Amino acid sequence: MRTLLICHEGADLDREGLARWFGSFSTLAGVVVIREPRGRLRKRIAREIERVGLWRFLDVLAFRAYYVVAQAAADRAWERRELERLRAAYPQRPDAPELIVSSPNSKEAEAFVRAQRPDLVVARCKTLLAERVFSIPRLGTFVMHPGICPEYRNAHGCFWAKASGDDGNVGMTLLRIDKGVDTGPVFGYFRVAADARESHVVTQHRVVTEQLDAIRDMLLAIEAGTAPPIDTSGRRSAAWGQPWLSSLIKIHARSTTEVKSEKLKVKSEGAKV
Repeated sequence: MRTLLICHEGADLDREGLARWFGSFSTLAGVVVIREPRGRLRKRIAREIERVGLWRFLDVLAFRAYYVVAQAAADRAWERRELERLRAAYPQRPDAPELIVSSPNSKEAEAFVRAQRPDLVVARCKTLLAERVFSIPRLGTFVMHPGICPEYRNAHGCFWAKASGDDGNVGMTLLRIDKGVDTGPVFGYFRVAADARESHVVTQHRVVTEQLDAIRDMLLAIEAGTAPPIDTSGRRSAAWGQPWLSSLIKIHARSTTEVKSEKLKVKSEGAKV
């Protein structure tokens, strides 16, 4: 099976870690690396303000500030350790060609994907792909969506599952891209147990990197034609956005309450003995 990866520049766990993983069970035909222009961030900000309003967007900015101060450095260290683990697990780095583009929907990206003739593409990017790009591989283009779909579509589904107290649905959805936003056929769910104090970034990495054997098996089953889509009809569907500091505070408060309750329970049981 010929595979192709689409990822962002600077996302080393994807660009190198997943590339090594792909090479362990398939022929990695190429990597499209997205180097986004500054204007793309401004468009995302405008879109989020339109979606949630200015006052709620201040909640988003507060979360970002907290993350930079309290979690970003530890997350970077975690990512370096995880990349070293993947290098050890998959020592052979494929000699696959790379193309650096400003958008995966550019004519250059489309031509590159066509030229590499992949059977299957995995897109690890924030940009919605145009049909003329995602329809190229014969098996389809897949995303490892950080969230259980259809309940947690769009962005940061793992965070919002934790914020909703839905700890059993912190995980990743392997789905094939269609014209909607995370609405394509679902082929697998890959869940993890995540501590309330763990950052949303680490959780979103773990739902992929700790499940690579199972994800590999699913992709091979898709190639073999033995992996039917999961029926999601009748389930609640919701699209989420950027994390809020107010929701993070609630996650931490609930965790503190649960810890206190557990300590009281242990103390009570000890008194009975």
